[in-house]
Order: sequence, then C-alpha cells, then structure tokens
Amino acid sequence: MNILLWHVHGSWTTSFVSGRHQYLLPVLPDRGPDGRGRAQTWDWPAGAREVAPEGLRDADIDVVVLQRPHEADLVEEWTGLRPGRDVPVVYLEHNAPTGHAVSTRHPSLEDERLLGSTVVHVTHFNALCWDNGAQPVRVVEHGIPDPGHRWTGEDASLAVVVNEPVRRTRVAGTDLVLDLAADLPLHAYGMGTDELGTTARERGLRGLSPETCHDVSQTELHEQLGRHRVYLHPYRWTSLGLSLVEAMTLGMPVLALSTTEAPEAVPPGTGVVTNDPSLLRQVARRWLDDPDEADRVGTAAREHALRRFGLDRFLADWDSLLEEATA
Repeated sequence: MNILLWHVHGSWTTSFVSGRHQYLLPVLPDRGPDGRGRAQTWDWPAGAREVAPEGLRDADIDVVVLQRPHEADLVEEWTGLRPGRDVPVVYLEHNAPTGHAVSTRHPSLEDERLLGSTVVHVTHFNALCWDNGAQPVRVVEHGIPDPGHRWTGEDASLAVVVNEPVRRTRVAGTDLVLDLAADLPLHAYGMGTDELGTTARERGLRGLSPETCHDVSQTELHEQLGRHRVYLHPYRWTSLGLSLVEAMTLGMPVLALSTTEAPEAVPPGTGVVTNDPSLLRQVARRWLDDPDEADRVGTAAREHALRRFGLDRFLADWDSLLEEATA
C-alpha cells in the first residue's frame, strides 16, 4: 500500500515505517510540525519517502493515517482528495484525553468527513476513556524494534525519561522526581531537562543536578539508559510512554505509578507499579543496594516486553487493520 501520514511522534513512526509498505511523509522547507519528513536522527527504511505538498497531487494514495484534527484539511488541500470519501482514512489517537477522563469527545466526531472512519487507540485505557461516539474503534498496542539487552546496572542510580519536565510538572510527575532526588541518585533524560537540573540545584537536592540531566539522541539514550540500575516512570496522566516499554526491553527493572495503562504494561515480577510514593522510594533503595534482584526483575521485564510489544506483532496488527480500511 501507499500510506500517507505525518511524522508526528518519532519513536512510534520509526516502528510504523518498518513495515512492507510505501510511506509518504510530507516535507516542508522548514521541517516544521506539518512537514518533518523523514527522521534526521534515525535511519528509516527506503520505503519511508519524503513528498512535498505539491507532489501529493499526483501521488497514488491507498489510505491516510491521520493523527491530528487539522490533518484532514491538509489532505484535502494538498491532494485534492476528500478524506473519508475519495480516500480511506483511519484516525490514530496517541494520547489519553486531556479533558474530563470519561466525557471528552474524540475530535474525529467533530469532522463530518471522518464520521464512520476507524479510530485507532494505542492502549485499551485510552479507548475506554475517550468518548468515541459511534465511531468504529480498534486498539493496536505499541511495538518497538528490539534494542538488545543492554542493562548493566553499573551506575547505582535511577533514570527517568521526560521531555519538558518543568513545564509539564504534575502531569509528568516532576514533583515526585524532585522528591526522590532529595536522597536518591537520579539522572534525567529528555528535552528541557536542563531546567530540571537548575531547579534541583536551587533546592539543594543531593541526587539530581545539571550534570545529571541529559538531552541526547535516541541512539545515545539506549546506550546510556542501560547503565542505570533502575528506570522510573513517574507520569500521573499519559498514554503508555514508549520510554517505559523501551526501558523494559533494555532489561531494566521499572518503577511506575499505577495510572492509565501502566498496570497492564508492567505485570507482577517485571517491576513495581504503585500510587504510594513511599513504596517507590523503598523499592528503589532496595534495588540500588541489590543489583542481583534488579537484574532478575529486569530480565523478566525484557522477556515480557518482547512478547507483548514486539515489532512483528505491531506490524501484523496494522496490516490487518489497513486491509480492512481499504477493502
């Protein structure tokens, strides 16, 4: 198939374009949000092709994967095709609702062109909480390429991955990170973590500093994460973060809040999922002091993640869904 989609979430798109299709990725001169084209830090397959908006008029498009409400307008403007009428569409929803947890209407319901098109959620929690109206709903859980068992745990510290932690504060659990960093060694990875390091220094926290905050590429992230003994996933409200799945696949023992899809993604024996911060601190200390236990839990986490979030399963689920959409 020839699939039109925008490069919105890099890690998810990396998995999606690993399939057997041709993937048409709009590109603009500034490579802004509506025209990022191919990834600049990942070597995507040749089937992931950049296409300028003017080139889409002559493109043979079998199906469109929408990820943001305004993309339906871009499809019509750039291709001349009416989404949902002249070309099949599916709407991929990456996020949990940001409004009321059970009464927020999905944006596909507000566009009559999309009524009747399948809404694809990345977790069962998201599918349950969004008000999807009468739209057909499918769930295709995340899948990632296997980065290999890279855990060594040689650095007796916690690692957390979060972008813009200061701006996102309680949503991302930044307050919990700072609380733990009062007496536990912690490294933070992601965009904007320099601000977190500055905040930690101002508060005099012993476990976190500007020197332990890092903004690195995805490849470097995988290489560095596995050195840390424990992965911490402090998000209060989010879709299932790919960083959690990646950490498990690296062979890391994980700590997470028992919110959204985390309890399903981290079964007993592969990590600890709780809403009790004191228990997070207690288990973190135990694993920091006991690398053998951390190793056992991390190995179980990796085995589970490979079974549930393997790339082959992910691509097979999408193939089935896209065949239905284009039938």
